[in-house]
Amino acid sequence: MRKSVIAVVALLPLLVGGCLAKTVVNVATLPVRATSKAVDWTTTSQSEADRNYGRKMRKQEAREGRELKRQYKECRAQNRDDCDQYRPHAER
Repeated sequence: MRKSVIAVVALLPLLVGGCLAKTVVNVATLPVRATSKAVDWTTTSQSEADRNYGRKMRKQEAREGRELKRQYKECRAQNRDDCDQYRPHAER
């Protein structure tokens, strides 16, 4: 009985060694992984910046288009001759 207990205790580090080593590595790298995740959350990548800029420009162009269309309609309602400057791009 005592020999079997000694044998199991002697083999235990070999059997659990991989799990223990992995746990030690995970604990040691946790601060680095947490920091990199926080930096990812707080910074904007170039692709995100490009996507956001494109969205902003499309909204601005749509807003300008609506404004031109409104000005063109108002100009035509007043029967003015200089309304071509307000004509939306699609109608030119």
